[in-house]
Amino acid sequence: MNTLKNKVQLIGNLGQNPEVKELNGGAKIAKFSLATNETYKNKAGERVTDTQWHNLTAWGKTAEIVGKYLKKGSEVAIEGKLLNRNYTDKDGVKRYVTEIQVSELVMLGTKKD
Repeated sequence: MNTLKNKVQLIGNLGQNPEVKELNGGAKIAKFSLATNETYKNKAGERVTDTQWHNLTAWGKTAEIVGKYLKKGSEVAIEGKLLNRNYTDKDGVKRYVTEIQVSELVMLGTKKD
């Protein structure tokens, strides 16, 4: 059961082109967002699509792959873990961020995506 602790698996589409940076020391990080959709029928019988947005980060070789092959709209399956962090913005307001640190990535869809 230890492998099930803090594990996230999602399939979705990128919301924008990934942002890849090289940090001091040479480590690479990619930041991007992923949209997942759930479709259901409401009480009136109308089809409704609910879109959830997820902030993702990838490091090292995974970050390189993200930067080289993915773009806005690309369909991917990811596996990772949830991370929570906080910071104080320039106005002194404490902000909280939840993101997924990607450990596995599978590119889906067609090559022309």
